[in-house]
Amino acid sequence: MGRRQPTFVVRRSSIQGKGVFASRRIHPGTRIIEYKGERVSSEEADRRYDDDHMERHHTFLFTVDDHILIDAAVDGNEARFINHSCDPNCEAVLEDGRVYIEAIKNIQPGIELTYDYHYEREGPYEKGWAELYACHCGAENCRGTILDKPRPPTRRSRRRKKPRR
Repeated sequence: MGRRQPTFVVRRSSIQGKGVFASRRIHPGTRIIEYKGERVSSEEADRRYDDDHMERHHTFLFTVDDHILIDAAVDGNEARFINHSCDPNCEAVLEDGRVYIEAIKNIQPGIELTYDYHYEREGPYEKGWAELYACHCGAENCRGTILDKPRPPTRRSRRRKKPRR
């Protein structure tokens, strides 16, 4: 029996930095890869990555629950290079405290794998977030940000959910 061609390759992306690209056809429902890395507390993640003091938002964090995040910058795998898109072809699936990336569309060879980060920030919307969390996916329905549901500042925007990375 011959070896099966790998599902994906990592190479330069037009969205941002490196990206993950299908090297063969991937069907909807296919579990592509587990998101791996060091499991850290939310306090440790906040200590390592302070969004408010970064020039450019860049972390490899993924929230598992209210207390645990995966930091793929430490012992991470290729899943950390899957970029955000407002019109994704994959989704992140949480199962038994683990995170998997699964296809939600037919993906042809050469197409970049993407999922919607649904990034959330705590506190009232700040003007600088538009630039800090800018999206470069190029989708027709691009919302312009990796933030889940960006809301311009209002008087009622004082209460927010906890950040989800």
